Amino acid sequence: MLRRILILFALVALTALPAGAAPRTADVTQETLLMPGVTYERQVQFTPQGPVVLDVVTAPRPDGNLYTLQPVLSNNAVVATEKLTDMEGELKATATTVGVNGDFFTANPGKPSGILMRNGELDTAPAEARTSLGIAPDGTLSVARVTFDGTWRGTDQRRQLDLNALPVKGHTTLYTPAWGPVTPAESGVVVDVLDQLGPLTPNRVNTAVVTQVTDHGPVPIPPDGAVLVSRGNQAPHLTAEAPLGTTVELRPTLTPNWSAMRSAIGGGPQLVAAGKPLFRARESFGDPVLNRRAARSAIGQTADGRILLVTVEGGTPAYSAGMTNFELAVAMAHLGAQVAYGLGTGASSAMAFDGEPLTRPSTGEQSIADALILSYAGVYAAPPSTDVVSPNGDGVDDTQTFTVKVVRPSQLTATVTGPNKVPVTLAQTAEQPGTYTFPWDPEGQAEGDWTFAVSDGTTTATREFSVNNTLGSVAVSGTDVSFELAHGADVAVTVQNGNGVTVATVLVKKLGPGAQHATWAGTPRTGYRVHVVATNTIGAVAVTVPFGSRRR
Repeated sequence: MLRRILILFALVALTALPAGAAPRTADVTQETLLMPGVTYERQVQFTPQGPVVLDVVTAPRPDGNLYTLQPVLSNNAVVATEKLTDMEGELKATATTVGVNGDFFTANPGKPSGILMRNGELDTAPAEARTSLGIAPDGTLSVARVTFDGTWRGTDQRRQLDLNALPVKGHTTLYTPAWGPVTPAESGVVVDVLDQLGPLTPNRVNTAVVTQVTDHGPVPIPPDGAVLVSRGNQAPHLTAEAPLGTTVELRPTLTPNWSAMRSAIGGGPQLVAAGKPLFRARESFGDPVLNRRAARSAIGQTADGRILLVTVEGGTPAYSAGMTNFELAVAMAHLGAQVAYGLGTGASSAMAFDGEPLTRPSTGEQSIADALILSYAGVYAAPPSTDVVSPNGDGVDDTQTFTVKVVRPSQLTATVTGPNKVPVTLAQTAEQPGTYTFPWDPEGQAEGDWTFAVSDGTTTATREFSVNNTLGSVAVSGTDVSFELAHGADVAVTVQNGNGVTVATVLVKKLGPGAQHATWAGTPRTGYRVHVVATNTIGAVAVTVPFGSRRR
């Protein structure tokens, strides 16, 4: 709700900007903790073209152990598309994730336009005249123009091949399990099935034995093998030089040699180099892709190794006008990126956390070919069931519930710690991977700031909340608002519309403890609600109640 209110206030403020006015400094929402070490914030910039919304995730350097940054292929197949939230949902059992859309892609069948390398295994070749992004084992990002030279060799000379590509007349293509379960449907071709190929690692010779020969597809791709398909004038070479039983050598060469990279993904162009935004990266993108205002995504790395995942929303000028490529480059440099790289643009741009969207695409979430996902393998604590627990007997928010996820067998210790700094143990238990809840009754506990902490013996996750009995029993009858104060407080009573924008102020006053009421002179409309905030030395507690109901 806080984010929605901020955006709407931004729209109101924008109308006061004269035409051609210079952009104002970004207004930043309160930083949100997604998971240990990883934060999210939504930024709103006011520009002459309209408001611009950026979603920014900041994460530690991926060490390949606790934090891992890697591409994820939709449906684990090159020729497929899938929503980012679904990709993350499939990873929930093994990690807590946050990610953005990946490479540009062809919508049908969904093949990424550039390189894809996962865990050192090459799935697709880099795009010509564009840069690629490499992720080293120590989490360092590299951007370079990478070329691919793929060859196969049977009993004669080396011959060229494509890798996991759509069929091209006169070409030979190697299909690995990353392509999907079967090769394309084709006739009049030569097909060699290769068993026991193993991972296709770049810049080394990979060998496998021909175990089946046929003249058409589709052919099932062995889970630990591959399939060679030759067409046109290349077909006789495969027939003569790689008959049944032949050991075939496959050499996928990347220049520069990226065999030491853990992962790689395509996209582009490069946005930031040595901390400076690049106005012209001189890559093979047309002006409409670079210079039009659109939703965009990017990844960057700061001088201390932290990762920046950024999505600028677009498509709806009244909400977010989007950015040009250079404007995104400037934004990435402003965020502290020493190196930054562009990803897919337009309606496919998206950011999500643990299977839930963080961005608001104007046309709804789109399916994509691949994604860049940062995974956390430690214990995760979800936000508590309520930010402010009020054990005042009014039946609402009287108790607290904590939810924890572990992705490996763990010895869990869960505690809450209040103003007296003495931890109260909620649980000490051995658990298998899964999600667990820990209820807590705060009755009789000290009011003020509290911390929930959970440890799996190796990692720890915390969440902040408060105990505050100040405000309770809020009710609305007609236009009369009644409530109880357990302690004196500065009270503000306002009326909001269905979008959370304040339309009237009913009361702003310091009040003592006891029964209180206020009356609004206006007339409620559909969706209107009363918002009561009580602030004192304990903290602030807020209650939002629709007209005609009673609710915390």
